[in-house]
Amino acid sequence: MTSLQISPNTISQPLNLRRQFSSNLDQRVRLINGRRPVMACLSLDVEAPDTALKSGFSKSKEIIETEAKVLVGTYARTPVVLASGKGCKLYDIEGREYLDLSSGIAVNALGHGDEDWLKAVVEQANTLTHVSNVYYSIPQVELAERLVGSCFADRVFFTNSGTEANEAAIKFARKFQRHNHPDAKEPATNFISFTNSFHGRTIGALALTSKEYYRSPFEPVMPGVTFAEYGNIEATRKLIQPGKTAAVFVEPIQGEGGIYSATKEFLQFLRTACDEAGALLVFDEVQCGLGRTGYLWAHEAFGVFPDIMTLAKPLAGGLPIGAALVTERVASAIAFGDHGSTFAGAPLVCNAALAVLKKISNPNFLDSVSKKGLYFKHILNQKLGGNPHVREIRGFGLIIGVELDVPASPLVDACRSAGLLVLTAGKGNVVRLVPPLIISEQELDRAAEILYQALPVLDQKKFNLDGRKLRRSVVDVAS
Repeated sequence: MTSLQISPNTISQPLNLRRQFSSNLDQRVRLINGRRPVMACLSLDVEAPDTALKSGFSKSKEIIETEAKVLVGTYARTPVVLASGKGCKLYDIEGREYLDLSSGIAVNALGHGDEDWLKAVVEQANTLTHVSNVYYSIPQVELAERLVGSCFADRVFFTNSGTEANEAAIKFARKFQRHNHPDAKEPATNFISFTNSFHGRTIGALALTSKEYYRSPFEPVMPGVTFAEYGNIEATRKLIQPGKTAAVFVEPIQGEGGIYSATKEFLQFLRTACDEAGALLVFDEVQCGLGRTGYLWAHEAFGVFPDIMTLAKPLAGGLPIGAALVTERVASAIAFGDHGSTFAGAPLVCNAALAVLKKISNPNFLDSVSKKGLYFKHILNQKLGGNPHVREIRGFGLIIGVELDVPASPLVDACRSAGLLVLTAGKGNVVRLVPPLIISEQELDRAAEILYQALPVLDQKKFNLDGRKLRRSVVDVAS
């Protein structure tokens, strides 16, 4: 007998294996040796044909081996070949079902296959997908208008990712200083960033990212960046200098850094200090923005507003997009040709983003995120809080971190084996929970139960929170 973990509906075709890949891959998904795939979940032992399993596993093995031959080895991927998704569920090529609390690293805010998003994408794909920024296009203007109407900003610059949005903010901050001080021999060009920060992997954004092992292979990165302790007002006060500091970059809630939240006092201090020094304040909301906290924008919870806000991950529901939202004061310093992008703001992506923004900006939707976030933290504290390995459960809305006193990778692996997908964060000892914002309380209950049932794996080995060992044990999924 082969032990499988299955759902009560046992051997059944996943509802959403409809997405078309290559005909060969599609055949692999639909049938394994002529049999329908088995859906994984939590409990029962049943018989399953060994031949079907071996055939199914061989397909995943083949894809994983091919990937190793043809792609640059920048990702230590989880050994799962995902084939389709619907709502908060994902299915691998063998048909196993997973509850998704990773959301493609906080991207799929509306889950997988949202009908309104799909309609917006298909209709726009049938109309116009790309024209470049040589020409005007309606969805881009409509999206910019809607974004501006939803926040402090007066204008938008579109990009293709979060790191590109932060690169734009870097350039805008330096151009702003040069524009505002035309007679200065050396206008302010330096930046302040913070411990545990993550702003991207391109060379400028990388320079703003605090973890040395991200930066060191590519040094020298952009000079002029100083790191202050996140939340430490006195230490930061000494660093923000008139005529030197062009901008301060900060995440109101740090995601990849370990799910740490700023305080209102700290953000208000940054606002005042930047104003006094003539520096710009940049909020990186690539991961924490657009509804994840229960507020449309994370900074709204603190009542502090930036000069520039960068966005990306959830904005187009899984299609590549980023944006730098700026005040008129910043925009007035930017001239034709100062920055640009071939693909950014394309009609297809912007129409998808309009569908996402329309749904998430609904007050009832945001209220539901807040309520589910409180509910999830409550049941996590009930189930996990008493475990000696659990140091803290923290977060805001549906961006939650469970900090452990050991590396989180064994727990993440055990959850995956039980049908739950979660991420790591921080120094590798934080379980990062960023589910689709549409997740139900029943699905949150199931996630908490799987986490609880998986906790004993942390007692099976002795781990050290040594930096080098920890980095080797954790799949690096930051973005």
